[in-house]
Amino acid sequence: MPIRPRRNRKNAFIRDLVAETDLSASRLILPVFVHESHDNVPIPSLPGCTMWSIPGLVEEVGRLLELGITSIDLFPCVPEDRKTPNAEEAFNPDGIIPRTIIALKEIYPELIVHADVALDPYNSEGHDGIVQHYSDGTFEILNDPTVEVLCQQALCFAEAGADVLSPSDMMDGRIAAIRSALDAERMENVSLMSYTAKYASAMYGPFRGALESAPGLGDKKTYQMDPRNLREAIREATLDEAEGADILMVKPATMYLDVVYAMRQCTTLPIAAYHVSGEYLMLKAAAASGWIDEQSAVLETLTSIRRAGADMILTYYAAQAAQWLQENC
Repeated sequence: MPIRPRRNRKNAFIRDLVAETDLSASRLILPVFVHESHDNVPIPSLPGCTMWSIPGLVEEVGRLLELGITSIDLFPCVPEDRKTPNAEEAFNPDGIIPRTIIALKEIYPELIVHADVALDPYNSEGHDGIVQHYSDGTFEILNDPTVEVLCQQALCFAEAGADVLSPSDMMDGRIAAIRSALDAERMENVSLMSYTAKYASAMYGPFRGALESAPGLGDKKTYQMDPRNLREAIREATLDEAEGADILMVKPATMYLDVVYAMRQCTTLPIAAYHVSGEYLMLKAAAASGWIDEQSAVLETLTSIRRAGADMILTYYAAQAAQWLQENC
């Protein structure tokens, strides 16, 4: 008797019934950019994305919630005159991120607000950590002094009302330190979504262009992970879980689906994957050229990330994808 797998593909209802992977708006997190201006400005390096004013973002969130997007992740564009070697603006309670969190939570208390915890937008040298210069012309990104500042930043954002803190710096021991700092201040309900396996990728250029946060010297390879390594990601996952992380993240997403899959096998914690700016822009450019159908390619890409094991996806396509999913229901 012939075996006919095609019976499970014979129409759309059957295909939906036997589908192994789902993609829904509730699985998507939209990274958003905010600045001090009163204007909402298109971002040249990320077509379709906007640098929001606080009032503009508050208005936009109403539309996102109607689309089923319930989570956003905040990233600041910090004026150059507020960037310093020790990144003091990172924990300014009157800074752009605390004020944005307060404004959003006042109108949309149900919104899940993630806040990125890292120093690069606030550091005058564009690094995720404090830079120590030496007399021979070399420099080092200091781990433990950076973690101390990250704890102050985390507390500042948590006090403003952030639901989830997202340490993206890749400093050693920062999850344990931030968790201890939060718990000591009775903020044990604030979640930590750790950038567990953040690779030193070539795919971050459009993001750094949007925030003007590229490193002024050297690169980030002494703290971000080597793209050649997978087992190292499992080591980082084991450490972050033991230190108190609630969610583990792989960044970038589509070029590291093997890492997403491997991490899914080694932990019961939720896994996030960040579909980064370069991955977004490649799809945008291919669609603009007419060589691919944007909707089909994007939904296929996001589904592949879910299929690899990601429970949630950070993507600049979140609102568009949610709209497409809504229209296809």
